[in-house]
Amino acid sequence: MHPQRRRRTARRLWTAAVAALALPLATLSTLSTPAQAAALQCSVDYKTNDWGSGFTADLTLTNRGTDSINGWTLTYGYTGNQRLSNGWNGTWSQSGSQITVRNAPYNGTIAAGAAVSTGAQFTYSGTNAAPTSFAINGTPCVGAHQPPITVLTSPAPGAVYSQGDAVPLAATAAAADDASISKVEFYDDTTLLGTDTSAPYTLSASGLTVGSHSLLAKAYDSLGASAESAPVGIQVASGPAIVVSTNQLAVRQGESGTYEVKLSTQPSSDVTVTTTRASGNSGLTVSGGASLTFTRSNWNTGQTVRISADSSGTGSATFESSANGHAKASVTVTELAGAKEYDARFLDLYGKITNPANGYFSPEGIPYHSVETLIVEAPDHGHETTSEAYSYLLWLQAMYGKVTGDWSKFNGAWDTMEKYMIPTHADQPTNSFYNASKPATYAPELDTPNEYPAQLDSGVSVGSDPIAGELKTAYGTDDVYGMHWLQDVDNVYGYGNEPGKCEAGPTATGPSYINTFQRGVQESVWETVPQPTCDQFRYGGPNGYLDLFTGDASYAKQWKFTNAPDADARAVQAAYWADKWAGEQGKKSQVSATVAKAAKMGDYLRYSMYDKYFKKIGNCVGPSSCAAGTGKDASHYLMSWYYAWGGATDTSAGWAWRIGSSHVHGGYQNPLAAYALSSYADLKPKSATGQADWSKSLQRQIEFYRWLQSSEGAIAGGATNSWAGRYAPPPAGRSTFYGMYYDEAPVYHDPPSNQWFGFQAWSMERVAEYYQQTGDAAAKAVLDKWVDWALSETTVNPDGTFRIPSTLQWSGQPDTWNASSPGANNGLHVTVADYTNDVGVAAAYAKTLTYYADRSGDTEAATTAKALLDGMWDNYQDSLGIAVPETRADYNRFDDPVYVPSGFSGAMPNGDAINSSSTFASLRSFYQDDPAWSKIESYLAGGAAPVFTYHRFWAQADIALAMGSYAELLE
Repeated sequence: MHPQRRRRTARRLWTAAVAALALPLATLSTLSTPAQAAALQCSVDYKTNDWGSGFTADLTLTNRGTDSINGWTLTYGYTGNQRLSNGWNGTWSQSGSQITVRNAPYNGTIAAGAAVSTGAQFTYSGTNAAPTSFAINGTPCVGAHQPPITVLTSPAPGAVYSQGDAVPLAATAAAADDASISKVEFYDDTTLLGTDTSAPYTLSASGLTVGSHSLLAKAYDSLGASAESAPVGIQVASGPAIVVSTNQLAVRQGESGTYEVKLSTQPSSDVTVTTTRASGNSGLTVSGGASLTFTRSNWNTGQTVRISADSSGTGSATFESSANGHAKASVTVTELAGAKEYDARFLDLYGKITNPANGYFSPEGIPYHSVETLIVEAPDHGHETTSEAYSYLLWLQAMYGKVTGDWSKFNGAWDTMEKYMIPTHADQPTNSFYNASKPATYAPELDTPNEYPAQLDSGVSVGSDPIAGELKTAYGTDDVYGMHWLQDVDNVYGYGNEPGKCEAGPTATGPSYINTFQRGVQESVWETVPQPTCDQFRYGGPNGYLDLFTGDASYAKQWKFTNAPDADARAVQAAYWADKWAGEQGKKSQVSATVAKAAKMGDYLRYSMYDKYFKKIGNCVGPSSCAAGTGKDASHYLMSWYYAWGGATDTSAGWAWRIGSSHVHGGYQNPLAAYALSSYADLKPKSATGQADWSKSLQRQIEFYRWLQSSEGAIAGGATNSWAGRYAPPPAGRSTFYGMYYDEAPVYHDPPSNQWFGFQAWSMERVAEYYQQTGDAAAKAVLDKWVDWALSETTVNPDGTFRIPSTLQWSGQPDTWNASSPGANNGLHVTVADYTNDVGVAAAYAKTLTYYADRSGDTEAATTAKALLDGMWDNYQDSLGIAVPETRADYNRFDDPVYVPSGFSGAMPNGDAINSSSTFASLRSFYQDDPAWSKIESYLAGGAAPVFTYHRFWAQADIALAMGSYAELLE
C-alpha cells in the first residue's frame, strides 16, 4: 500500500465514542430558579393498599409551580382512628388526627414539574376514609385530576378468532372529579381501529390480519384527561381453530390439573375435539375431557380437559387437541416432584411471557424490550430490543429446560439470537483488511454533545491487538462473534438494516440494527440522534450521520457495531447453567453444540478487557504520552462498558477497525461467566490464551468488587484507564486500581451510572451464583457485607408489599488498591436516596439472596428472598405478568433539544428534519401515533406526571428465573 494512501485510509476509520446498555433509569428535571419567587403550587396523589386492619399509604407530591420547592412539610388529616406505625422517604409524625411529614435529607428539593414520593403504614378499625385536603409548607394543594379508568372487557386475553370473523371489542370507562367520558378509542397496537362516543363502548373489528394482535382501549374525559387500558393479546387464525386457555400447565406428582378448550368460530354442525398426549412424559395422561363435543350454541363455552400425573414421573409432555377442519392447539404439561410451588409459578409466568398473544415477541420470535411501545430508557422505543433481552431469553429457556427437560427451546433461542443479533459476514464484510498492529484511529471523547464532532487524530499512537490472530486461527474467520447491542425490531425508524442488508429502507420487514449514544458522558437518551449501524449516506445529511460524531476531511460509507459485554457474559452464564442442568438430566449432548457457541462468544468477549486504543494499563495520562500497548499489557482483565468494530462497506476500500473500552463499571462484572470460561471444560475457549485470560479476569473481578465496596457494603462505580475518555490528567489524589483511576460514575452522567440499585442486584447476583458453585471465600466476604447492607435497607410490609433501595448517592473514594493488604475503604460511603417496589430489580435481588443463602445458610437472606417473591406474586400480578405502576416525571424531557451543529441539515427516513432546532420528539414523530401519546401531551402542557405500567421483557424473565431459582435451592 502506498504510504500516503494508507494515511488517508486511516483517517476514515470510525471510532465509537460511547455505547450504552438498556437500563430502566429515570431522572427528574432540574430547572433554574428565577430571580422573583413565584407562589407555591402543588398537588398530592394519595393511594392506599388496605388489608382491613391496616394499610399502607403512598403519596406523590408534585410541584406544579415554576420554582423549585426547597424543603417541604406535608400536612393532612384523617377523620377516623387511623394510627401511624412507621413511615419512609420522610419524617412522619402524628398529633391526634393530624399527620405531618417532613422531607428526608435526600428528597427535600422538588424541581418545577417534578415529583417525590413518600409513604407510611397505619393501623385502624371501622372505616378508612381517604383525606380530602393536603398542604405543602402551609399552602393548600389542589387535588390532581385523575385520568379516567379504562378496562378492555372484550375480547378475553389469549382469545383466538378465525380470519374474517369480527372481533368484538368492548370497554368500560369511568371518569374522576365529576368529569364525564367523551369518547373511547380502540387500538390494535398503535393503529386506531375505531371510536365510540357513548356507553356501552363497543366496536366490531373486522379485517384483522392473521397473527398476534395487542388490543387496547383509550378513554378521554370532558376535562381533557385520557388513559389507556392494559393491553389484551389475541390471535387471529387463518381458519377455524381449537382454542385452549393456556399453553403451559404444571401438575404435581399424584395430582391433576385442568385447562379449557373451545372453538374460535361457530361451526355449521357439531364438532368433536379429541385431546391426546402427542409426545413426552408418559406419566401424564388425559383423565377427563379426552373427547368433547361442541355445537352451534356452546362452541364459545370452555369445556374442561383434565391431566393427571403419576406418583413418580417428572418432565413435560405435549397434549394436542384436534378436530376435523380445525387447526389444532397444544398445551405443554409439566409434572413436578413434590410441592414445587415456585416451579409452578415459573411455568405460569413462562406461559404468559411466551404466549404469542401477550405481545412480548415479534413475528420472528425476537423479544421486544417491552410489550408497551411508548417507553424511553436507554432503548428509546418499546419495540426495540437489546442484546440484554436476548441474553435473558437464553437464561429463561435454560431454566425451562431444567424444569421440563425440553432443551429445544434453549437451542432455538440461541439460533434466533445468532440469526438476528450477531452480525453475519455480509454485515461485516471487510474484516479481512483489519490491521491488528493499528486497530483504530484515535479520537478524544468530549464532555458534552455540543463539543462534537470529535476530531480524528492519526498522530496519536495506538497499541497492537494481541488476540485477533489467535481468534482467526481458532475459528477460521476474520469476523467477530458478538452481539450488537440495539435493534429496531419493527423497523420503526425505517433504516431497514436487516442482517446482510445495508439501509434497505422503511419498507423493509424484520429487525434493523441501529445505534444511539455516541457523544460523551453527558449525552442522555433524550439528547441522542438515532443512526443506522450501516451508513450508506442514504439518510441523515450528505455524509449520513458520521459528521455528527467524528470530524474528518472526508467520509467513507461504513458499517459499525457495538457490543454490550454484560449481555454476552449473561449469554455465557445461561449456557453454563443449561449445560449443568442438562447434564443432571443425562441430556448434555442435546445442548453441547450451543454451549460450544457460547464458548466462542466468550473468546471474542475478551475485547472488552482492553483499553480503547490498546494503550498500556495504569497511570495512562496524555494521548501521546501514554504508551501504546504491545500485547496483554493493554488488558485490564475486567468487563468494560463496550467493545466495538467496523469497517468500509466497499470491499475494495480495504479497511476495518476494532476498539475496546477504557471504562470499567462494577455493575458489568460477571465472575460466574469468567469461572465458566476458565474452569469449566465444556466452555473452554478454543483460542491459545482465552482460558488463561478468563482465569486472570476472574481473580481481577473479585478484587475489583473488594476495591469498590463501600464502608456500608454497596459497590461503588468503577475505574478508567482514560480519564474523561481522552487520557486527561485525573483530579489530584484520585485513588487507583492497578493504576486505573477511580471513577464515581463511569461512562455516563445523565443520570449518573452509579446510582441505580439494579446494578447492585444484577452484579451481586452473579457473584452469589459463583459463590454458590465454588464456595470461594473472597466472593463470600464481599457478599457477607453487601447482603447485610441490602437487608438493612429493605422493608417488607404486613401485606407483602415491599420497599427496596432505588437511587444511591455516593461520597468519598476507595483506598488505592493493595492486593496484599486491601484497605478498609473507611472514606467511601453510600446513602439510599429513595426506595422502590420495582419488581424486576426485586427479582434480581431475591436471586442474589437465594444463591447466597443456599451456600452460606443465612436464614434472614432466605426469608427475605421468599418474602419478596411472595409479595410480588400476591400483590402485583396481572394478565401479562407481574408489574407495578411507575410515575415517569422524566417524560417532561420529550421536548429536550438535541444538539445538532448549525451547519448540519438532514432528515430521518420518515422525513423528520435533523437540524439545530431538533428535539427528542421532533426526531421521533412516530410517537404522535402512539395511543399513550396524549399522556405526554398533557404532561408537557402542565398536567400531572404520567403513570405507566410497563412489562419489560428482562424484568418478567428475571421474576420467572427468581421463582425457578428459589424452587431449585430453597423450596
